[in-house]
Amino acid sequence: METWLLIIIAALLSGLIAGDSISPEEQKVSGKEGASVTLRCTYETSYNNVRLYWYRHHFNQAPQFILWKGAKSRSDEHIPDTRYQSTTSRTSTELTITQLTLADTALYYCALRRHSDIKCGGFFT
Repeated sequence: METWLLIIIAALLSGLIAGDSISPEEQKVSGKEGASVTLRCTYETSYNNVRLYWYRHHFNQAPQFILWKGAKSRSDEHIPDTRYQSTTSRTSTELTITQLTLADTALYYCALRRHSDIKCGGFFT
């Protein structure tokens, strides 16, 4: 029996600087258990040294850090779980989750950080 997962993408914006933004490309993404899904956020910033972060938030729990990846002038990353893969460009960040399980059902957030300012966008699974 196939089990389907639903990923919902939500956007959170805090402390915006004029011209900076990040938002999910789709509000909902779904996939079959054992398959892969890709979540994508697009962003705009005039700053060259930014980091893009991904978080997962299960209901009644604190948000959980997944990874960060540099963009534009950085290529560093931290990925604690090998099922997560990330790709960035000058205008977007993607998170691919492989080998989906029911435990991957959650709200996912993407966030952009420059200096001490953080911009967020999110996904639900």
